[in-house]
Amino acid sequence: MAKVRVAGFAVSLDGYAAGLGQDLSNPLGVGGTALFEWFFATRTFQTAHASQTGGEAGVDDGFARQGFENVGAWILGRNMFGPVLGVWPDESWKGWWGDEPPYHTPVYVLTQYSRLSF
Repeated sequence: MAKVRVAGFAVSLDGYAAGLGQDLSNPLGVGGTALFEWFFATRTFQTAHASQTGGEAGVDDGFARQGFENVGAWILGRNMFGPVLGVWPDESWKGWWGDEPPYHTPVYVLTQYSRLSF
């Protein structure tokens, strides 16, 4: 039987998972990237993005790598996918990452607004 697990979720000590003021210039909100500075430096993050190489190995990388192992699909909140709020104007937005998603597996975006036309 398939299992659901929570992985790759960062929360600050005061309970925030993103900064306020999310927009195209601040995908994680103003100051939100501070939650992920440890992750951005890892080899796992660097190799997940095809245009980047290198990165640090070690404890942080091991933890990051475990978050990507044996994942059959990713479930994202609407803001994790993009800054488009309300009804989708069209299907042009491909996610913060553009045409090269770092997930390498199906991604489902939880939202109350249908994006696909049937």
